[in-house]
Amino acid sequence: MSAVVAPILLVESDRRLGEAMARQLAADGYRVELASNARHARVLAAGARPRLAVLGRLDSPRGALALLEEIRSDEEGRVWDAGMPALVIGAAAGELDALRAFESGADDFLPVPIGYLELRARLAALLRRADRPGPAMSVVEVGPLRVDPVSRTATFDGEPLALRRMEFELLLHLACEPDRVFTRTELLCSIWGYRSTGSTRTVDTHASRLRIKLRRAGRRWPVTVWGVGYRLR
Repeated sequence: MSAVVAPILLVESDRRLGEAMARQLAADGYRVELASNARHARVLAAGARPRLAVLGRLDSPRGALALLEEIRSDEEGRVWDAGMPALVIGAAAGELDALRAFESGADDFLPVPIGYLELRARLAALLRRADRPGPAMSVVEVGPLRVDPVSRTATFDGEPLALRRMEFELLLHLACEPDRVFTRTELLCSIWGYRSTGSTRTVDTHASRLRIKLRRAGRRWPVTVWGVGYRLR
C-alpha cells in the first residue's frame, strides 16, 4: 500500500489502544496523527489538515459525537475540513449507537471490539470514495426536487434541503435514475466505495434520515423495496 500525502487523524483517549492502532496503520503505509483528547485533535488538525478522521473513545459526556459535530459545523474551515470523511468507533453494537453517530455526521461506524483488518478495509473504502473524481454532471430534476451536483445543494419546490454529505450523495445517486431499484450492495459500492459489504446498516440509516427530511417536504422518498434495496420514488 502506498503512503498517503495527508495524514489520518486518530483520536483515542486510551493511550495503549491508540498507539496500537497507529502502529498498525503506519505499518500499512499510512501517516497517522494520534490525539488523546479533543483539544489535542484541534491542534493536530490545524497543522496537518488530515484527509480522514477516526474518532474513538473520548473523555467527555458525548465523547466522539461532540467532536464530530464540531467538525461538521466548521463550514468556514477555521480548524477543520467540514467535509472530511470520518469513521466513529462506538462503544456498543446496538443500532441506536450507530444511528447517533450517523446523525452527528459520521460516514461509517464500527462497534467495539474492532478487528484491525476490518478497520483497515473501512478506511480504504472511505479514502477511495473521497479521492474518486466525480464526472461532470448537470442539475438533476425529479418533479419538484432539484439536485445540483456542482454546488452540492438540493431543493424541493424551491426550498433548500439541509442534507449531510452522504445523504446528499445518496439522494443524487437515486435521483439520476429515480424509478430504478438499487440494491443495498450497489449503493454501498457506488456511494461508499465498499468492496465487501458485510452486515453494515449504513445504507438503511442514511435512507431513513433522508426520508425524514423529504417527508417534511411532502414526499415519502426514498422508497424501500423490501428484501432488495431502494428507489427514489
